[in-house]
Amino acid sequence: MWTRAFRNITGVVEPAVNRLPTGSEVDAWRSFLRAHARLVRVLESELVAEHPLSLGGYDVLVQLAEAPERRLRMAELADAVLLSRSGVTRLVDRLEVAGMVTRERFTGDGRGVVAVLTTKGVDTLRQAARTHLGGVVRHFIDHFDAKELAEFGELCARLADS
Repeated sequence: MWTRAFRNITGVVEPAVNRLPTGSEVDAWRSFLRAHARLVRVLESELVAEHPLSLGGYDVLVQLAEAPERRLRMAELADAVLLSRSGVTRLVDRLEVAGMVTRERFTGDGRGVVAVLTTKGVDTLRQAARTHLGGVVRHFIDHFDAKELAEFGELCARLADS
């Protein structure tokens, strides 16, 4: 079925890939995408409802909290949260307006800017972490036994590292 759909869309009988996925492989891929989308939606809605903080904003606060001196160059922050530089700039803009992050010039480089976690950002993160991590347990961890969770983590690490 997938092969037939590919041919119908592209008009190509032999695609430029080694092979096309089987039906069960496509089913697994789609299940992964649906699960990811559902988890992100649920976790985001819980954070927004309880703390007016997006999942992306939460991630920025976590990355800054874990960084030396609670500060990161904007480019490093963009890489850490998997956003474009313009995307992280807009997100940090919102967090700065909310008083959770400030920007400072990077010492030794007049062009460089660092994002710095504020005391309000730390307090917000502490409160939001309870909501977020509780949601991770309810909506993700509780659906697996310890062995399944370890295997799933290894499989995802393999994907992330490839």
